[in-house]
Order: sequence, then C-alpha cells, then structure tokens
Amino acid sequence: MKKINIGIDEKERKRIADGLSKPLADSYTLYLQTHNFHWNVKGPMFQTLHVMFEQQYTELALAVDLIAERIRALGFPAPATYGQFVELSSIKEVKGVPGAHKMIEILIDGQEAIVRTARAISPLVDDAHDEPSADLLTQRMQTHEKAAWMLRSLLEK
Repeated sequence: MKKINIGIDEKERKRIADGLSKPLADSYTLYLQTHNFHWNVKGPMFQTLHVMFEQQYTELALAVDLIAERIRALGFPAPATYGQFVELSSIKEVKGVPGAHKMIEILIDGQEAIVRTARAISPLVDDAHDEPSADLLTQRMQTHEKAAWMLRSLLEK
C-alpha cells in the first residue's frame, strides 16, 4: 500500500485517530440511547419526543459515518464493535426504560458529553494543523450544543 503523505506524520495521525475514536464511540452510544428512547417514549409529549428523537438519531447515524471515515482517511481502522465503544465512550448505558422527563435529561447529558469529548481533542488537531478534523469537530460541537439546547427547552416550565 502506498504511504500516506498529507503533511501530518504517522505518529500525529495515530494520536488524532485515537482521539477521534472517543467522539465516535460517544456518538454511537448516544445513537443507540436515542433510538431506544424513540421506540419506548410514552406520555403526553409522545409525539413531540418521538419525532425529535428520530431526527436526532438520524443525525447521529450520519455523524458516526463521517467520524469513522475521517479516522480511515488518517490511515487507521475505526473502532466498530460494541466492546470497543463501551471501552471508549464516556456515555454509559441506561438500564431499563426511564420516563420521558428522565429520557430528556439523559439525552442532554449525552449531547453535552460529546461536546466535551470533541473539545478535549481539539488542541491535538489544532497543533497538527489538521483542518479537516478540526472542521469536523467544530461541526459536531455546534450540532450537539444545539441539540442539548433544544432538549433543555423541553424541561422549562
């Protein structure tokens, strides 16, 4: 295979790929949680939450592909098993089926966790002058901050 020559040495590309594996794992974990809640939500806000959760898990499904493809473009395999995601994710599995209000709180926490994970690796990509990864992380942070805001607005009285 031809060697990768994109202006970032292999060691830095590996560090970035490892860093991107964390928001990938967080995103996949949040995707599963959001899809679970979409299927299992009930109560007076059913229709609103059912639709919102579908929009959010659909966006997350696209996001995991973008993040994994960036890891591959850097020359490394993307983590892709439940075991790897559990190990890498800062978002923990939810046991049982919480009520709608608790679902919203859990998803806010998950959206904000991805922002923190992305923000934590931003200095690494900035130092390597990896603008494509920086752009990806910026877009992810914007998307998740907006999703958290929208979810939080549902909890206001």
